[in-house]
Amino acid sequence: MPYLNVWSSRSNSSMLPHMELELASSSSSVFTRLRAESWVLAYSLSHNSSCDHVSRSVIYPKNKTKFRKQEGFFPFRRGKKDSFGPSFALTQASEEHAIDCDVIKQSSQSFSRGEGGVEGFSCVVLEEKRVLTHNYDDDDDCGVKSEEEDVGRVKGEKVDVRALAKSLHFVKTADEVDEVLKDKVELPLQVYSSMIRGFGKDKKLNSAMALVEWLSRRSNDNIGSLSLNVFIYNSLLGAIKEAGKYDVVDKVMDDMVSEGVNPNVVTYNTLMRIYIEQGRELEALNLFKEMSKKGLFPSPATYSTALFAYRRLEDGLGAIAFFVETREKYQNGKLGNIEEENWESEFSKLENFTIRICYQVMRQWLVKGENSSTNVLKLLADMDKARLQPSCAEYKRLVWACTREEHYVVAKELYNRIRERDTEISLSVCNHIIWLMGKAKKWWAALEIYEDLLDKGPKPNNMSYELIVSHFNILLSAARKRGIWRWGVRLLNKMEEKGLKPSSREWNAVLVACSKASETSAAVQIFRRMVEKGEKPTVISYGALLSALEKGKLYDEALKVWKHMIKMGVEPNLYAYTIMASIYTAQGKFNIVDSIIKEMVSTGVEPTVVTFNAIISGCARNGMGSVAYEWFHRMKTQNITPNEVSYEMLIEALANDGKPRLAYELYIKALNEGLSLSTKAYDAVISSTQANGASIDLSILGPRPLEKKKRVQIRKNLSEFCNIADVPKRSRHFDREEIFTAQTKGK
Repeated sequence: MPYLNVWSSRSNSSMLPHMELELASSSSSVFTRLRAESWVLAYSLSHNSSCDHVSRSVIYPKNKTKFRKQEGFFPFRRGKKDSFGPSFALTQASEEHAIDCDVIKQSSQSFSRGEGGVEGFSCVVLEEKRVLTHNYDDDDDCGVKSEEEDVGRVKGEKVDVRALAKSLHFVKTADEVDEVLKDKVELPLQVYSSMIRGFGKDKKLNSAMALVEWLSRRSNDNIGSLSLNVFIYNSLLGAIKEAGKYDVVDKVMDDMVSEGVNPNVVTYNTLMRIYIEQGRELEALNLFKEMSKKGLFPSPATYSTALFAYRRLEDGLGAIAFFVETREKYQNGKLGNIEEENWESEFSKLENFTIRICYQVMRQWLVKGENSSTNVLKLLADMDKARLQPSCAEYKRLVWACTREEHYVVAKELYNRIRERDTEISLSVCNHIIWLMGKAKKWWAALEIYEDLLDKGPKPNNMSYELIVSHFNILLSAARKRGIWRWGVRLLNKMEEKGLKPSSREWNAVLVACSKASETSAAVQIFRRMVEKGEKPTVISYGALLSALEKGKLYDEALKVWKHMIKMGVEPNLYAYTIMASIYTAQGKFNIVDSIIKEMVSTGVEPTVVTFNAIISGCARNGMGSVAYEWFHRMKTQNITPNEVSYEMLIEALANDGKPRLAYELYIKALNEGLSLSTKAYDAVISSTQANGASIDLSILGPRPLEKKKRVQIRKNLSEFCNIADVPKRSRHFDREEIFTAQTKGK
């Protein structure tokens, strides 16, 4: 094991500095078989001028240009605290090729941090040590020789490296560096290498460039024993990356070529990272392909950097294809020295990193939204083919990213995947999916999620209840507007089946649907069920029932309902008054109609054009054109302006009553008032004039008006509702017994 000098320290006697590795390195240790005679670089922590400090040594081999680079794979690199620190002299030792040492990842500290040697090292001690690795062969014929003459050192000489680095902190040219270092002892290249990196972290790239230029001059002028190598240039590239000043990258690479220094794996790794930071991800991937042509075997860090390029490109499919190709190489033993690189451990990390990248890409797609659902589903399918399985936690986080209507298909797929694994799913995730299904108008799919909560858990809460009831209300509202009363009944039954108690709102929706569909008997049964379930009818409930009874011409029953409503203390509204006025009009009891109008005024419910239109329509349906005309004028005396319906119903009533000229005059008057009457009124005037032989200039009427857009068609079959509300079609026909509850079926 490497020789280690340790002195006592008042501040931190247990602190052992670690060695900083290249990008994404996670290798824990490296062992090579050799026997090396080396110089030991000891560095220490100091608090004052006293000699109490902690130091650790690193072994520099006889041939200082041959070190082995050890890299590992670490998908998410921890942030570095500082640039220089106790380990700065060891930063590049992990790149050397003939050394036996433990490699441990550690951040170095900045020269700009601390005063008087605090959290920095104070000196470098050069001393000669013989070190044998744990795999040393006794019969190895490597002799031990003194290195003093080779490196120009004096054993035991101490150099204040921290002060030296600070003195170089603001230099900008090689001449300024020479002014500082010309009378100093020559240090190992590894010290200069780490200083260069530290300058990069402190954003002092000019200092790093000046130091490299100074080393280049000394090498070219044969001053000292040092010469530039790939590790110095790798440190400079690392400094450029840390400083973020990428415009000098090309110059540094040109200098490497001119110095005859060939790039190694670390060089390519750093360049790839720089390209990615510049947004040149495709060029970074081209560098990866170039490595094999140069005879270099990519390290785990190289593969992770290439995957990171796909992440920046948001190319999840490309990342999967890259991983599959890498896995094939790994299985076929074509990834270089698999044992040395510890690929068995690193490959697992690479797989996890690929899954993480795919998750991040899918999340990004969902946030951006364009064609996201299709892309996410395709990526999930490709992950399945590549045997890459995200965790349930990642699936759940993706569900939360689904917020748009088109995301419902992704959310449902993710929900099914979580359920298939038989793992617990949070109630909040289920509620979010129920909400999203409703937003996408997939109410029946939301109901299926709710049913899973009841059957499989977790137990639904108030939020679940409110969400699913709101979806039922939407479905019931669709049924109400279109008069699809059968589906309204089934929805009520479904709610009760799932333990959801319908409120008056839900009951009223079905009652209105029955009224629109003129299903009088169904409306009566639903009203009875509502009362039996303990739900108090509202004025809307009574109004819908009155309307259904009126359409069924059950006037006596309607009167009973009206009296019951008054008895229960339910105040009639405009709609209820209007229906009763229409009922008494149909019976010809205009004295009661008149009393209803007066009662409305006295109770503060002012009659509207709708009220008078109902009376006029009742007269028209029962052949009372003259009475309709009277109510038309009465409406005007009460300052209520007639609308198209008023004119159309009155014209039809007068035409049918054999009064074509009066109908004709009203038609012209409506046109002059800017109203657009229907073709039905136009045809009524024409047919009445011809039938009665009236001498009227019909050309004044103008051309026959266009057909008005038809109102919502009242649908009475279930298949129509299935198409509207996106609910499953049932093969069985509606059974009227479904109107009744289990308690009332036998009554």
